[in-house]
Amino acid sequence: MSELLAPAGNIEALDAAIGEGADAVYLGLKSFNARLRSSNFAWNQFEAAVESLHRQNKKIYVTVNTVSEENETERLYRFLSYLNKIGPDGLIVQDYGVLRMCREFFPNLELHGSTQINVESAAGVKLLQNAGLKRVVVARELGLEEIRSIKQSTDCEIEMFVHGALCVSESGLCLFSSFLGGKSANRGMCTQACRRFYTADCDSGQKQGYYFSPSDLQLIEQIPDLMDMGVESFKIEGRMKSAEYVGAVTAAYRYLMDHYREDKKGSIAAAKRMLSTDFARSKTTYWYNFKTNDDGVNNAGEAILNPNQAGGTGIYLGKIFKTKPATQKALENSKLALSSEADEKDISIAMATLSGGSYEPDPGDSIRLHRKDDSGRESYKVRTVEVDDDGVRWIDIPKSFTRDDEVYLLQTKSMSKRYSRVLPQDIGKYRQQPGDEILPVMDLTPVAKNELSYFPEGMYVQVSTIADLFQIQSMNPVRVILELNFETEEDLVLHKTVLPFSKKQVIISLPPYVPEATSDKLAKTLEFLVEDGFKTFVVNNLAEVYMLKDKNVNMIAGSYLYTFNRWAVSWLENQNFGAFITPLENNRQNIIETFDKDVRERLLVTVYAYPALFRMRFRLPESYNFMYFWDKEEITFKVLSNKDGSVVMPEKPFSITEKYSQLQKDGIKRILIDFSRTKVTRAEVKTVLTSLIKGQVIPETSRFNWKDGFYNPEKMEAYKAASERNMERKAEYESLKAGKSGSRGKNRLEKRFSNDFGNSNRNTHSKAKGRANNKDSFSNFYGKKR
Repeated sequence: MSELLAPAGNIEALDAAIGEGADAVYLGLKSFNARLRSSNFAWNQFEAAVESLHRQNKKIYVTVNTVSEENETERLYRFLSYLNKIGPDGLIVQDYGVLRMCREFFPNLELHGSTQINVESAAGVKLLQNAGLKRVVVARELGLEEIRSIKQSTDCEIEMFVHGALCVSESGLCLFSSFLGGKSANRGMCTQACRRFYTADCDSGQKQGYYFSPSDLQLIEQIPDLMDMGVESFKIEGRMKSAEYVGAVTAAYRYLMDHYREDKKGSIAAAKRMLSTDFARSKTTYWYNFKTNDDGVNNAGEAILNPNQAGGTGIYLGKIFKTKPATQKALENSKLALSSEADEKDISIAMATLSGGSYEPDPGDSIRLHRKDDSGRESYKVRTVEVDDDGVRWIDIPKSFTRDDEVYLLQTKSMSKRYSRVLPQDIGKYRQQPGDEILPVMDLTPVAKNELSYFPEGMYVQVSTIADLFQIQSMNPVRVILELNFETEEDLVLHKTVLPFSKKQVIISLPPYVPEATSDKLAKTLEFLVEDGFKTFVVNNLAEVYMLKDKNVNMIAGSYLYTFNRWAVSWLENQNFGAFITPLENNRQNIIETFDKDVRERLLVTVYAYPALFRMRFRLPESYNFMYFWDKEEITFKVLSNKDGSVVMPEKPFSITEKYSQLQKDGIKRILIDFSRTKVTRAEVKTVLTSLIKGQVIPETSRFNWKDGFYNPEKMEAYKAASERNMERKAEYESLKAGKSGSRGKNRLEKRFSNDFGNSNRNTHSKAKGRANNKDSFSNFYGKKR
């Protein structure tokens, strides 16, 4: 019998999921999970939940599905040690470092590969199963026949999403949010760039729309077939959704799973009626109605994208028109509605009026608030409605929202149910927390003599076409990297062109997404290339590791095999990788901390590239007759669409070419110039080489996260607090200065405050400068506008 797995973003959702018959729930704690913006569970709440659910023969899985930097690994180790003591039924993981640590120190923890680990083929599933994982959450952008093929080819447990929000990007490969400000999807901080409103340069002029905001997945009609083929677990997305949403969706899938064998048609119809109160986006079955890969690539975009569909969920209630401090009555109602274990921030509320909608929410209704700058969204249950003397209606909202933020209705009170509480009323006895264990030292493998003969020092250049191999000859790279795509594959297999470099000098870069429908073809292509004399490959997907085993080839871990800490690197070393291309999201400090100087010979660092921000497994709809588009900040992006799918990139490149001499001092002596997905021009080649030689900054290029690293909310809060203290000191200084007379008094004041203000102003200036502008002028796309 298949498992029904429901989200538990908070205690109320946990109650709803179990109350409606979920077999298991998945939840996150306060760190190391891909939904850091949801409420998540405190230590004592989690411990109580594990005990309570096990008493009911229910299962509980913990999301540990983010990547960790090297300076976080000790905290990660302590977190895993804590989980090992509490005993959840499984950990949903992405970081290879977690796999390595658990195998070394916590072998009893059951591991499930997250959808973020980017596995969508039987080859990838087999590799993870061999590495000790019991279950794999396959990518969402797979079809019914692909799921069937994976099930028939492996005996690993398969978990799959059946309902809820979709990512437009292929699983685990989205870099857009990280590129915009360091808030990485791989770190649980995605700001949902796909849901934003964009302006496009179309053939008929400028048009606006939600061009990359996908519909929501709903596979209620496919459940009987999926159950019959033996899929072990059906997963409902929604750790940031309301308890009412979780309850309604769980109830519908529970009903169908329990009754479809008696009356398939009738139970599907009943379940669909139960889902009719889901005030989310329009629904799609995504890839599940396409019989072939080509059919899906050509038509899946039409199935999930609608530029006229707003990125939000629910019924539009309007925008916040005015706010004011919460009344005492509102505060009291909020306190009564929240559990005694609620954080103090949960009662940080204000009162607001709405304008522009057609429904006025009542107490008990669930709403969803969207900040006008797309920086955050939050589900909230209205506790209080007050009408002032002028007849204006005020509702309570989270205090962090303000004028012009949008509000949507998720559920009305009449749809709500009261569920039995899963946690005991008194959770005071649950007191375990992560301890202060010391992470054992782990050194990476020293480079043996002649081990890296295939990986010489110098400049590497990557391109996407055979023609561009000829164009980059003048750069004299020590190695060239050729992207394997539909065009180059045909050229290489049919020997259409004599390459301008020897096969020893050519490294083949493999795709980061390997769906089951095309994996057999890729495996055969790799066999041919190896037999034809190609010996070195950049590997970007775990399926390719499985395909290349026993082939006597050199494997370089590509930027999509994320190596943000040495434990992840060590795990890949055990998969026979000897060299590594650092992830594009990475930063200098973390690279230096991860790789000691004596192993930096294994590194290839990208210093110039047009990062793939979205990778989509489909062509864009025919109506998307544009190449360039921009957001409200007027940052321009471009999209390329062909039979391999679609890619969104920034118009301006990422570049740290002027840092070459610093990299050499750091012991990094292999750099990558990546012209993938662009047409190489002599002018651009000259610009890049000049920057490398003279150490000159290429104007207006992006630094991505190279200098500032990932967005860190703790650092931002500390900086904000410091700024506020400085403002208070400055106000005190001005006040005292105004009250003093004579130069002696002024001198004493200046001596007291000048150092603080001098340092503060300099720091504030450098911080405010922020990330480099993404604008530049060096790029061309292949092909015409769609």
